[in-house]
Amino acid sequence: MSDDLELEDCIDACDDCASICLESLTGHCLPAGGKHVEPRHVILMLDCVDLCRTTADFMRRGSPNHARLCAACADICDACAESCAKLDDMEECVEACRDCAESCREMASAAA
Repeated sequence: MSDDLELEDCIDACDDCASICLESLTGHCLPAGGKHVEPRHVILMLDCVDLCRTTADFMRRGSPNHARLCAACADICDACAESCAKLDDMEECVEACRDCAESCREMASAAA
């Protein structure tokens, strides 16, 4: 039962991270300009959004490959959190990325 709860928590963390990163990108980064829209940062945020969504989908359908995606998702979320932490007013995105990375890392190690 706790495994199901951990899975649901990880799916929720991935969904939250994808939503918050996309909202931060479109609602804050694009209007702010400057360092917020440097290509490397924008691409990383979009990678984070897409990988979080994909990882959540793998877990939802019970794919036996979800642990691999969780490990990659944790790495990308860590990188996104680090990039966002260097910019102003990105705390919500940083927190969502860190929460997702932690949850995905736990999910990946539990399946190993």
